[in-house]
This record gives sequence, structure tokens and C-alpha cells, in this order.
Amino acid sequence: MRPVLSVAEMAAVDAAATAHTPLEQLIARAGAAVAQRALALLGGGYGRRVVVVAGKGHNGDDGRVAAHLLERRGVRVRLLDAASAPQSLPACDLVIDAAYGTGLRGGYRPPRPPAGTGVLAVDVPSGLDADTGAAEESVLASATVTFGALKAGLLLGEGPARSGEVEVAPIGLDLGRVTMQLVEDGDLALLPPRPREAHKWQRALYVVAGSPGMHGAAELAARAALRAGAGMVRLGSPGNAPDALGVTEAVARPLPADGFAEAVLEELGRCQALVLGPGLGAASGVAAAVARLLASSPVPVVLDADGLNALGRLAGAVDAAAPLVLTPHDGEFARLVGAPPGPDRVAAARALAARAGAVVLLKGSTTVVADPVGEVRLVNAGSARLATAGTGDVLSGVIGALLARGVDPLDAAALGAHAHGRAASLGHAEGLVAGDLPALVSRVLSQRH
Repeated sequence: MRPVLSVAEMAAVDAAATAHTPLEQLIARAGAAVAQRALALLGGGYGRRVVVVAGKGHNGDDGRVAAHLLERRGVRVRLLDAASAPQSLPACDLVIDAAYGTGLRGGYRPPRPPAGTGVLAVDVPSGLDADTGAAEESVLASATVTFGALKAGLLLGEGPARSGEVEVAPIGLDLGRVTMQLVEDGDLALLPPRPREAHKWQRALYVVAGSPGMHGAAELAARAALRAGAGMVRLGSPGNAPDALGVTEAVARPLPADGFAEAVLEELGRCQALVLGPGLGAASGVAAAVARLLASSPVPVVLDADGLNALGRLAGAVDAAAPLVLTPHDGEFARLVGAPPGPDRVAAARALAARAGAVVLLKGSTTVVADPVGEVRLVNAGSARLATAGTGDVLSGVIGALLARGVDPLDAAALGAHAHGRAASLGHAEGLVAGDLPALVSRVLSQRH
């Protein structure tokens, strides 16, 4: 996993660095990294034209060092002060945005580069909130060189669209303990392999999902769990006849439409995890059954969809006997909290996790996963391909399977979301449906072998 820093954390890292490394040396390293990236974008130096827009702070210092180094390589550099730069920049082959970095406070109206000219941003595109990715106006960069570690704003909100290709340049900073990390493909290697002497009950999962007219949610969650490595899936859909559930490999269990919690608890002890909520509906007995299962489950629980709605607005910690993963989208988050997440999605997920005493997976273009003590995983593997009915049910099944495999809740949620997103990238660019995903999840997980 790659470290990701907030603005406050980056300021602390910078302060610690200057205690043992001269600031001028750090600026020289940063400027050299910018110049090197600029030369790569230009395809050489001699005769190329570069405009550097530099502010008065250290971000501007990085740009000024880069300008000097580029001039030594034969680049014709024009250095402009950010405070007085014209709104339309002069003709050039590349613009280097070194106006304002992570410490910008207030608005910034960036100058317009010449049509078709690339922009290289220093640390973050000027005007972009480095914590949230919010931007009323900001530089639209084709590439960004950031220092030491990724910044949260490069991954959230408008950040990915405004940062272009991001390169992390190591300049000798000691990051210390990092609380926020980006999940990458190689992290799937963290998943435990199936033991040589394994049997199906070692990774058993109970899925309680669906309702009359909503059996598809149950089928998607169960099929996804099986494809994500659950050895056994017991599938109960309150009010649906077992033979109505079309998952051949799952063991369908009859559950009454009302008061189904006791029937689940009688069999739950043989399983390692529980998925609860997709497609349960809002019948009068659902909320009571969900509360009973949470309070009595001996195994970790993934609570999704109608299971989340059954909680109502949270005044405090969820009464849960075992570790709990909540997987809200923005609407479900608003019902739990009383307001939507707002622009700072990391802070929102952390606050709900602390309040609920649970791992929270806040779905989005970049998914934020937080635990009650503030550890965060960011997942940017997803795409708009997942914006179709039933994909959340698949995600619940994947996370449930990883819990059943013994993965801790924070990593199960984050790695499950990453595999889910990567699976979508292997599917149809147009017309991907939730039913395509389970087999694609299996392909993603199988690539580790």
C-alpha cells in the first residue's frame, strides 16, 4: 500500500525534515525532480520553451530551481510571478505550475495555458484542496510531481481529473507513521492462501439477503462470495422459497419473512462471517431482526443496503457483538448520520467509524475505508462501469468471503473493494452488469497465483 498524507501530516513531515536537513537541500531535490519530469515530457531540452508560474512560497522555490536547471539544459525559460502573471500565458511547449502548493488558503484563478500545451503541476495543481480534492477553480494539469508521498486531494474529488499522471518523487523525507494508504494491485498478495488440508467449513459464510420479489440481491451476494473464496455459502432469503434462489453451489436455507433472526443464529456458529442486508426490504420485522443478529452474531458481519437502513439514524455505537463492516453509499450515509458526507470524505468516514464503532466503507469514485481508530484505506480501482444495479450486492459478498477467509475487517473491506473495482475494469466497457462481476472477481484474485 502506498502512503497518503493530509496537509497537516505533510506539514509535520516537512517540519521534522528541516530539523536535520537544510531546507535549501530539500528544495534543490524537489526542483531537480520537477526539471527531470519536465524534460521527459518535452522529449529533450535544447530549443524547447517553458513558462514557469512561481509563487512566493516554497512551491515557487521548487519551480525556480527547476527553471534554472532547465536553462542549463538549453531550455528557453520564461519565469512569471504568480501574483502578476497574465491570464493568458505566452506560447510555449510546457507550463510548469509552481504557483501554490498544499498550503493554499483562499481562491486562485489560474492563468490559461496556450491551447494544446501540457501543464506540469508541482506537488498539487494550484487551487486544488490537497485534503479533499475540491476545486472551484484550479490548474488543469496533464502531469503532477508530488513529493514524499501522495496527497489525499490527488485521489479524491476533482483531484484525479485535474492532476493528470502523478509521480511521487522521493526527496529524503521521513514519513513516520502513516494513517492513510492507497490500496494497489500487489496488496492482494496479503490475502491468505487456502491451506493444503483445507475443507469447506473453514471459510463458511452465511448470507441473509433478499425478500419476495428481490431474490436477485441474494443470488448476487452469494455468487460473489463463492467466487471470492468462500468454501461454503449458506443462503437465507426471508420469505423466499429455497428453490427460488438460483445459486447451485450455495446451500439455500428456508427463513420466515418475519422473525428470521433466531433461525439464522441457530446455524451461524458453523460459519466464519455473515453478510446481512442486500434486498431485505423494509417490512416491519426487518429492523428488529437486524438488531438481534448484530447483537448476537458470534462472527464478523458485513451490513449493507436495507440492513443499513434498518439501523436508522445513529446516535452512538452500534450494538454489535462481533466486528462490523458498514458499506454505505452517500444516501445511506445521510440516513445514518443525518447529513451527506460533504467534500471531506475521509473525515466523514472516520467520524462515522468512530461513532458506530465499526469499519466504514464509504462508496465513491475513490472509496474511503476507515476504522474506529482513524486508520484509512483509499481505493481508486473502481470506475463508472460499477454504476449499475446490483454491484453493491456483489461487493458485500466479496467482503464477506474475505472475512470468512480470516482477513481483518479493515483490510477485508479495502481489498474487497479493490478486487471489485479491478474486476469491473476487465469487463465490458459498455453494458457491464452486476452478474458479470463474480467471475471477473475470481480472475482478479487468481492473478496472484
